Amino acid sequence: RAHFLHNQTTANFECLSEGQGCDTVFVTPTARTIDIAHAWIMKNAIMLTVSPTTCQSIIEMLNKYIFFADKVEIQDITKKTCLFALAGPKSNQIMSKLNLGDLIGQPYGKHQHYSFDGMPITVGVGSLISDEGFTMLMSPGGAASVWKTLLSEGAIPMGSVAWEKLRITQGRPAPERELSKEYNVLEAGLWNSISLNKGCYKGQETIARLITYDGIKQRLCGLDLSAPAEPGSTITFNGKKVGKLTSYTKGRNGSSHFGLGYIKKQAASIGNEVTVGEDISGIVSEVPYLSRQHPPSNNPSS
Repeated sequence: RAHFLHNQTTANFECLSEGQGCDTVFVTPTARTIDIAHAWIMKNAIMLTVSPTTCQSIIEMLNKYIFFADKVEIQDITKKTCLFALAGPKSNQIMSKLNLGDLIGQPYGKHQHYSFDGMPITVGVGSLISDEGFTMLMSPGGAASVWKTLLSEGAIPMGSVAWEKLRITQGRPAPERELSKEYNVLEAGLWNSISLNKGCYKGQETIARLITYDGIKQRLCGLDLSAPAEPGSTITFNGKKVGKLTSYTKGRNGSSHFGLGYIKKQAASIGNEVTVGEDISGIVSEVPYLSRQHPPSNNPSS
């Protein structure tokens, strides 16, 4: 399993052991982005969490690359499981109240199996959108009890609109927005999910050339906007087209506006003022998810 995903995605799976996890990226042979997957290495399986919009296509893609000697089977467990993400500054406090505090401070992707009201639950470090927070996997039969307990400890339910707002303000790329055949994995800034030293894998040659020849021409940025803006709008700098807005949301206070977009490197410096569409001003800004991404070293385990 690890060897198969090692060859099909960007992360180094062969350096991971049971109980560890990572983010990895599914890419095309030319390193164009498909989706980010969050992986948990378990005793008898590797669980991948991907976007609902890409789940089926990724399964179909992986099945095409399975050979008899691989001894690998792909299963969609979406309907057999429930997944909760716990995010925010009080996540650690809630985990302690649930007697799950031994995961606090552990590395991103670290996960453990527990029993909650007599039902099995797996809890991992990281909330999919952020290194902080936690992710919880359980059967549908145990979900109601976990949900009620989380709410009783002060957790606030988050709907799809709020989740999308958090995704954009955190700067996490999403399929059909920032992840598509228009953009490669390095332009998306997903350095923490890439190994440069693990040998051949899908997209590896393109990634190596982009790095060797400084071929990264644009990068994903956050944008503080003066007004609402439509995704797909052109971004200009000093009168020249330099990119495209990919996502937009109202800010957390309701009166501010924020977006994500790809901008050519020469215009993508933090603090630069750009124009989105006809007359919306934008300031290039850092976003937490992308600011935590760092080019991998030449360490064999990276």
